[in-house]
Amino acid sequence: MTLLDNIPPGIILILGAIALVALPATARKACAIALPAFVFYLIFQLQDGERISPSFLDFNLTLLRVDTTSKAFGLIFTLSAFAAFIFSWRVQSRMESVAALIYVGSALGVVFAGDMISWYIYWELMAISSTFLILARKTENSLKSAQRYILVHLAGGLILLTGILLIIHQTNSIAFNEFPRDSIGSWFILGGILINAAAVPFSSWLPDAYPESTVMGGVVLSAYTTKTAVYTLIRGFPGWEILIPIGCIMAIYGIIYALLENDMRRILAYSIINQVGFMVCGVGIGSDLAIAGVVAHAFCHIIYKALLWMSAGAVLFRTGKSKCTELGGLYKTMPLTMILGTIGALAISGVPLTSGFISKTLIVAAAEHQHYIWAWLILEIASAGVFLHAGIKFPYFVFFNVDRGLRPQEAPKPMLIGMGFLAFLCILLGCYPAPLYAILPFNDAVKTTTFSTIYIDHFAHVVTMFQMLAFSALAFFVFLPWLKRTPTISIDFDWFYRKGAKLFYAFADRSLNGLNQAADKYVVKTLLPGLARFALQAPATITAMALKPVWRAIDPDEASLAKREKDLFDRFYTGTFPVAYSAACILILISLLILIGRTST
Repeated sequence: MTLLDNIPPGIILILGAIALVALPATARKACAIALPAFVFYLIFQLQDGERISPSFLDFNLTLLRVDTTSKAFGLIFTLSAFAAFIFSWRVQSRMESVAALIYVGSALGVVFAGDMISWYIYWELMAISSTFLILARKTENSLKSAQRYILVHLAGGLILLTGILLIIHQTNSIAFNEFPRDSIGSWFILGGILINAAAVPFSSWLPDAYPESTVMGGVVLSAYTTKTAVYTLIRGFPGWEILIPIGCIMAIYGIIYALLENDMRRILAYSIINQVGFMVCGVGIGSDLAIAGVVAHAFCHIIYKALLWMSAGAVLFRTGKSKCTELGGLYKTMPLTMILGTIGALAISGVPLTSGFISKTLIVAAAEHQHYIWAWLILEIASAGVFLHAGIKFPYFVFFNVDRGLRPQEAPKPMLIGMGFLAFLCILLGCYPAPLYAILPFNDAVKTTTFSTIYIDHFAHVVTMFQMLAFSALAFFVFLPWLKRTPTISIDFDWFYRKGAKLFYAFADRSLNGLNQAADKYVVKTLLPGLARFALQAPATITAMALKPVWRAIDPDEASLAKREKDLFDRFYTGTFPVAYSAACILILISLLILIGRTST
C-alpha cells in the first residue's frame, strides 16, 4: 500500500483548486485538466477497505472507504471533470476553475466518506462551491437563481443534519451505512437527500438554477449534485419501497415539463429529473441487479448528459441564445456540434448500440424480475418519453427547426474535443459494455457482458426498443404543431416559493413592520416618555405633597408656597436637592414595603 493509497482523492482536488489561484491562465487550465486525470488513475489503483480514521468528538472518522460502488462513482466523477475542463478551455474563468475543482473534490469526499460527519461537511461544501458556478455568469437572473439555489440546499442540509444528529443519538455511531427503517432520523436524512436528488416536489431548484449557470457551469453541475444524492441513497436506503413511486413520478414529471419547455438548457435540466427518477426507482427495488443497474445508469448518464450540456453550451457560446424559438438551422454552420449532440440525444433515449441502452435496461429488467409490473410499465413509458423530449425535440428545435438566419461558426476545437471524447464513450460502452459491467457492485447479477449476449441473445428486446422509439418519433412529428413553443418559460413547483416569497414578504411587511410601528407609537413615543416623566416627577410630587403642610405653617402665602414647590422640582431635575429629601423618600418606601410584608403574612 503506497502513500497515495492513504490520501482521500477529494482532498487532492480541493487542495489543487486552492493552488490554482496563483497560476497564470494557461497553466491553470492545463493543471485543471491534469488533476482529474491524475485522481482518476489514483482511484483506479485504490485497494478496497476503510482507512484514515482521525478522532473527532470522541468518534473515529472514516475519511476513505473504498469498495466497488465508491470506486465506480469516483471514476466517472473524475472522467467527467477531465472532459469538462477540456471542453471549457476557451471559456473558463479563474472563479469557475477553482469552484469546479472544489465542487468535484467535495463530491468525491462524499463518495469515499465512511462516516456521517465527514459526509455532511463535504455535502455542504458541494452546495457552497456549486453556487459559484451559477454566480460566475454575472447576470441578474443568475444572481437571483443562485440565491434561491443556495437557500434550498442549505435548507436541505439542515434537514439532513437533523437526521444525522438523531441517528447518532440513537445508535451512538457515526458510521455511514444503511439506516434503520424504524428511526425518525432516517426519514429526515432521506428528505435531505431527496432535495439534492431533485425529487418532486423539491425539483424546481434544478431547472431554475442550472440553465442560469455559465457554459462550463452547466456541464459540471449536470454531473454531481443529483448523482451524489443517488450514491447516498444506494448506501443508506437500498430496498426502501417508498423510493419506487418517487422515482416513477420523477421519470414522468421530467418528461412532461421537458416537452413544455422552450429553453434548450431547461429541457436538459428537466431531463436530469427524468433520468434520476430511473435511478431512484432502482434503489427502491433494491435487488442486486437493480443496484448494479443504478450504478451503471449513473455512470452512463453522466457521460451522455454532459455531452448534451456541452452541445447546448457550444450553441449558447456561439449564438448567445438559448430559447428554441430563437434557434434553428444551425446544422448548416455547426454540423459537428449537431452530430455529437445527436449522439448524446440517442444515448439518453436508450437507442441500441449506445450507452443508455446497456444501463437503463438493467433497471427496467430488475423491476420486471421483482414483479413490480406497474413500475416496469411506467419506466417503459418513460423510456419512450425520453426519446420525445431529448432524443428528438432537443436536436430538432436547436439544429433543424425553422432557419432563423443564424450563421455562427463551428464550436471551438477544445469544445469539439471534449464532446468527441464523451460521444466516443457513449458508442464504445453501447457496443462493448464489459469494462463498465466489470466495475459494478453485484456484477455477478449482470449476465449480459458481451455484444452477442446483449444484441443477439436478447434480440427480441432490441426489436421492442426500436419499435417504441419509432412510435415515439411518429408521435412527435404527428403532434409537432402542438409542440411548437412560445418564448416563455414553464413554472412548476417553484411557483410556490416565487409567489410565496412575495406573499411572505408582504405578510412580514404588514405584520412585523406594523408591529414595529405600533411599538414605536405606543411604547417608544407614548409609554416610555410617560414613564420617564413619571420617574422624574413622582419623587418631587410626593415630596412636595409631604412638605406642603410644613411650608404652609412657615409661610401661608401662596406665592411663597409656589416658589418653594418650583424650587423643589428644579432641584429634583438637576439632582441638587438636599440629601435629607432622598433619605426621607427611601425611609417612606422601606416603611411601605415592611407594612405590605406584614400584611401579606
